[in-house]
Amino acid sequence: MINFLKSYLHEYKNYKPQIALALVAMIMVAGASASIAYMIKPLLDEIFVQKNSELLYILPAIVILAFFAKGAGSYIQSYFMSYIGQDIVRKTRDRLLDHILHLDLTFFHSHHSGELLSRMTNDVARIQGAVSTSIATITRETMTAIALISIVIYQSPTLAFFTLIVLPASYYPVMILSKKLKKISHKAQEKNSDLTSKLNEIFANIEVIKASNGQNIESKKFSDFNQSFFDINMKSVKTSEMVVPVMELFASISAAAVILIGGAQVISGEMSVGSFFSFMTALFMAVDPIRRVSVTYSQFQDAIAANERIHSIFDLLADVKSGDKTISNISNINLNNVALKFNDTNALCGVNINLQKGVITAFAGSSGGGKSSVANLILRFFDATDGEVLLNNENIKNFSLKSIRGKISIVTQRVYIFNDTIAQNVSYGSDFDEEKIKLALQKANILDFVLSLPQGLQTVLNESGTNLSGGQKQRIAIARALYKNPDVLIFDEATSALDNESEEAITKTIKEISKEAVTIIIAHRYKSLEIADEIYLFKNGQIECNGTKEELAKNCEYFKKLYGNKG
Repeated sequence: MINFLKSYLHEYKNYKPQIALALVAMIMVAGASASIAYMIKPLLDEIFVQKNSELLYILPAIVILAFFAKGAGSYIQSYFMSYIGQDIVRKTRDRLLDHILHLDLTFFHSHHSGELLSRMTNDVARIQGAVSTSIATITRETMTAIALISIVIYQSPTLAFFTLIVLPASYYPVMILSKKLKKISHKAQEKNSDLTSKLNEIFANIEVIKASNGQNIESKKFSDFNQSFFDINMKSVKTSEMVVPVMELFASISAAAVILIGGAQVISGEMSVGSFFSFMTALFMAVDPIRRVSVTYSQFQDAIAANERIHSIFDLLADVKSGDKTISNISNINLNNVALKFNDTNALCGVNINLQKGVITAFAGSSGGGKSSVANLILRFFDATDGEVLLNNENIKNFSLKSIRGKISIVTQRVYIFNDTIAQNVSYGSDFDEEKIKLALQKANILDFVLSLPQGLQTVLNESGTNLSGGQKQRIAIARALYKNPDVLIFDEATSALDNESEEAITKTIKEISKEAVTIIIAHRYKSLEIADEIYLFKNGQIECNGTKEELAKNCEYFKKLYGNKG
């Protein structure tokens, strides 16, 4: 718990006025609770026994004032601590997403999107109560317990001794239960992550599921995950709910001792009735905040487990480090004896490529040959395991990631559409310019369609662009790439979803743009290779051969195997 609080201590420094007000409010609650317990003595001794009529009219007003102070303090404390907790959680979620977004692609390849969603939502939400209400509850109830125990000691130190040696004994079983609850909470959060991951997978693949009549299969799989989540949650309930009975058992032993010893003192005249009942009231009132502190401490373990999961992400660092230099223009790209390895798999081995502005270069070959791996190296999604990638004859690692990616546009076979307007989708990541958007859409052969829509450029696209056809989505993605006026254009099967007319129009645009850009076409179909000035043919992570279409058709057996004697 101490480590948990330390990890958020720097955050609390930003809320000094709110914390000060919350502490004052907590003192009001503790003081009012102690006053209520103490007033039992004058109520019985002065009013009921001594028949003090003057105090009869004063004491009710004091009671009302005490309860008002307690209620007002509780409200003020709850509001400000909730504000602090909500704001810390907001900042934590912002920092977590920003950190995740700056990690390498290997991180996203090794973590299921559903798991990341669970970390961002469920895990972060679990710490919210801990950094706000739980800390406030522990602080307030501890203050209240101390104030009430002070009344207990004041009324009868002897009785207090017999009482207070019993309650600390409850600390040991509560600690055992808390440790067990922390372990269960870790498992519960993992199960929740599995549940979220499964749901995310189902919704992402709903078309395949329906087309394959897989509804029952997925329903059964989800039911198994759900049952497992239910079982671990019930273990958590079983453990956490044992805290209250344990505390009440020890409290009952303490109360029995008080009644036995205190009753004897009242009978013998050593203690007044008012003092005894004030003692008993304070004691019973003190048991409640002590119980709440114990329960809250046990529940705190859930937040500690979530915090450990969150910080396991914060502890990860990107392997691809940004350079210091800014590149203003990319005129040539060279890969010198480059190798790329993922775990035990060689994606590239000894690759040498020269790419020049004004030249359309195509990467062809069978799937898994290494074509897209080269594009990933140019974008610095990964760094070469061996060899070097040069931009303008300088190592790519010397340049900042932002400046590199600001000069490169990529269009992949998988189209990414955001739930936003067409205009924002096209200008994504760049400054907004409506005329440039229209020009990009025109080059992508989709401007007329967009302007024919009722909302035009401001038409909001659904998640994944479900209100567009496959070809329309592809053209939006191409427009986004062209909008940046990039120095490097990478088309990874970018025209595969287009009709012949649109593909011809885009091909014409590519030819025009390539005069001022390094253009790379990653393709399987021969038709996509027709505009290429040079072709690199990949096989098993190596370049089998390279040259013009005519040269490959004449001299490369692998090219002939893939495309026949075209050229």
